[in-house]
Amino acid sequence: MVAVTKESVLATLRRISLPDGGDLVSHDFVRALSVTEGVVRFVIEAPNAEIAQKMGPLRQAAEDLVASMDGVSEVSVVLTAHSGGQAAPAAAPKAPPSLKIGGHPKPQAGPMKVAGVDRILAVGSGKGGVGKSTVSSNLAVALAKQGRKVGLLDADIYGPSQPRMMGVNKRPASPDGKTILPLHAHGVTIMSLGFMLEEDKPVVWRGPMLMGALQQMLTQVQWGDLDVLIVDLPPGTGDVQLTLCQKTELTGAIVVSTPQDVALLDARKALGMFDQLKTPVLGLIENMSLFHCPKCGHESHIFGHGGVAAEAEKLGVPLLGALPIDLDTRLAGDGGTPISAGESEMAQAYARIADGLVRGGMA
Repeated sequence: MVAVTKESVLATLRRISLPDGGDLVSHDFVRALSVTEGVVRFVIEAPNAEIAQKMGPLRQAAEDLVASMDGVSEVSVVLTAHSGGQAAPAAAPKAPPSLKIGGHPKPQAGPMKVAGVDRILAVGSGKGGVGKSTVSSNLAVALAKQGRKVGLLDADIYGPSQPRMMGVNKRPASPDGKTILPLHAHGVTIMSLGFMLEEDKPVVWRGPMLMGALQQMLTQVQWGDLDVLIVDLPPGTGDVQLTLCQKTELTGAIVVSTPQDVALLDARKALGMFDQLKTPVLGLIENMSLFHCPKCGHESHIFGHGGVAAEAEKLGVPLLGALPIDLDTRLAGDGGTPISAGESEMAQAYARIADGLVRGGMA
């Protein structure tokens, strides 16, 4: 059997001509290409949503062409739109939506499903500063690289950081002043309250407004068809967590903690909250597990060692991964391109966590 490589897949995709004479590769439409034992996954990222809506046949043609290659056993192609693209003036979205975010929630009979979304994973922590948002964004991108259709909801309403971490700074459009069109980056569909507010403007809201905002971002956003929606929760055990667990059909929760004893004390509170709210905990992630000195190679356990693994064993839930402190991860997040979008060792670490979630049917 002929071995399939990224280069051979790109060469095949160059055979698909576009109206201007270029091709998918020359126009840099092909993103997140991966080839593993005959399984090919990649994203076709159109310049904007308007063009993406017309590229369905092109996506199918690319999938069929790659599937016909010798040595290819499976193909997964995701079509998305780049958030920074500019639509033609005649088809530009209407003026910024006159949406009031944060009103009182509408009554619900019980937990609801989000239209078009197969699974919803809540990523939580007992306290701030453990890297929960960094894990959420990198996990979303890692899942997208594996061919999953992924959404990322930044529900950390008091401190929305996903616009910066995902490199998106644009107000969402609305076709009717009621529904919200989410943004896209790195193969992920994104929504955050940070898109609707000035970056330096604080959110000073009571509980009902928080609950109303979360309900709006779940039900009024046109998420499309997603395999998984990752919800980046605020730290702690407050109104947002309570609303999400009681009002939404969650697949489960992932808890992020450092090995530090103080962090684990708060992580246990988050675990207890999910248990009380009948939300299954799918696993724990130990962040800032150790530090590799880039000069001498020495490993230092700054925040302790093995605490999260011991807690996972005690609870009988999986330890999904242990992630070291890494300067490049911080720089990548600040720069708007999550580290998992690349091919570094940290990107591979997130890829292993994502693969475990996919294989376990959780994402």
